[in-house]
Amino acid sequence: MKRVIPVFLLTVAGLIPVWRYHPSTGTAATTTQAAVPSAPPSPTSSSASTVASAPKVVPGTAASTVKGVFQVEVTFQGDRIASVRMLQAPHHPQTKWAIPVLIAETLKAQSARIDSVSGATVTSAGYRESLQAAIDAKGS
Repeated sequence: MKRVIPVFLLTVAGLIPVWRYHPSTGTAATTTQAAVPSAPPSPTSSSASTVASAPKVVPGTAASTVKGVFQVEVTFQGDRIASVRMLQAPHHPQTKWAIPVLIAETLKAQSARIDSVSGATVTSAGYRESLQAAIDAKGS
């Protein structure tokens, strides 16, 4: 009889995470996240050349994944990626913390050749697919 209470308490404690679990529905929910500030202009560029080239905003194609739909919007300042903004992203825990990391890596690399975020492989793949489509569309 002494073991019944601890066993019961441990069982309930083990079931609490199961009760609180909410799986993603897989539906695409549109979210807008603040764009990460652009990188400062390179030391060789002058302010006159920055003013002469107006920013170009290019949306990427919507990339469908098992977690949902990802779509980015890239702002180019000349040939540089000035900012990236999410147009669509699923409501998923890995997505929420992975997107800012992916955006920061994009601004650092100035391309879609960035590493996947550990624990958010699907999110990384969807983000990169939409980002590459925006970069390709900019050249057109």
